[in-house]
Amino acid sequence: MAVRRASSTFFNNLNLLNSTIRQSLHNTVAAHRNFSSDGVGIHSLRDSMMNQMVHVDINSQIGSCMPLAAMRIGTMIHNIEVNPGQGGKLVRAAGTCAKILKEPTASRYCLIRLPSGAEKLIDSRCRATIGTVSNPSHGARKLRKAGHSRWLGRRPVVRGVAMNPVDHPHGGGEGRSKSSGNHGRCSLTPWGKPCKSGYKTGPLKRRK
Repeated sequence: MAVRRASSTFFNNLNLLNSTIRQSLHNTVAAHRNFSSDGVGIHSLRDSMMNQMVHVDINSQIGSCMPLAAMRIGTMIHNIEVNPGQGGKLVRAAGTCAKILKEPTASRYCLIRLPSGAEKLIDSRCRATIGTVSNPSHGARKLRKAGHSRWLGRRPVVRGVAMNPVDHPHGGGEGRSKSSGNHGRCSLTPWGKPCKSGYKTGPLKRRK
């Protein structure tokens, strides 16, 4: 008799628990249906989110990559593409940034001022990153010793005047003379090609 009473009590509690779970699930589904049927509430929520994105502070978008057409005038950018989809080519050195001067209106080009001060027209479909490149004090650091330059991969630069005649056209002679015994010679490269005095080193221009 005691076993039968215990089993009946257990099954009664189990039925009560199942009924409670079913009631809570029913209430949750009903609330979800009411929210999904309320289209006005969804549209108002979407509109408020769009307004927040429009009026968001530019400082919160630092590090974001987007096309130039989606940026405002005066935005500081870096890692700029030259051709759409090519990858960043401009303004990638430490501590540098460019500035958008003019948004694309009639044409599809955007006017940008580079760190050198030059102004360049770039396709507005090109992407760039908002903000400035980090480590602005990179150019102000001092090397501790000569070996520090070698660590950075910079090899020594030796003047041609300090060499021997077999090593450079400026080598040899008494004192510091580039003539090597022949007075009136102009400056030469290590391979004997003139590098001053208006010598034309580029390809010949085509005749019109």
